[in-house]
Amino acid sequence: MNENLESLMYPIGRYQRQDGYTPELLKEWITVLKHLPSWMDACIENLDAHQLQTPYREGGWTIQQVVHHVADSHANAYIRLKLALTEDNPTIKPYNEYRWALLNDVQDVPVNVSVTMLHTMHIRMVSVMNSMQPTDWERTYFHPEHKRDIPVWEMTAMYAWHSRHHTEHIMRLRERMGW
Repeated sequence: MNENLESLMYPIGRYQRQDGYTPELLKEWITVLKHLPSWMDACIENLDAHQLQTPYREGGWTIQQVVHHVADSHANAYIRLKLALTEDNPTIKPYNEYRWALLNDVQDVPVNVSVTMLHTMHIRMVSVMNSMQPTDWERTYFHPEHKRDIPVWEMTAMYAWHSRHHTEHIMRLRERMGW
């Protein structure tokens, strides 16, 4: 893959799985999750319908698809968090994010609906995370596609990366386009 395409696809770099965590890293990841909805507000501010239909890179999703994808993905994260905290290593249900991005709601529903969803869902997600005990961070769910247990702390790290990853897709496109 050429360097320019790599930087367009992964503007903050590819996700690097952590070996562990510290209280400081948890605080950082939770802070990112807390701020994601406001970042998404800034991402879509003053964009018109044509701009929302612009892909962040050639062959990539449109801004509209990215915003709806983030809401879909983080809804799954929220459910996975609650399952991991209330069940013994539950097996989660993977989903096909690319096929979800092609469903009619992604085209028909305004992006501000998904941003509102992120605001409300992240208030709840962060509330749960802020009340967790140290042992809760080690609780797991089983991911059948990855064929391994995922601890809650690792899920938190991944979704913090995911938040920055897609925010940067949109903000860098806006910068390139002068929006």
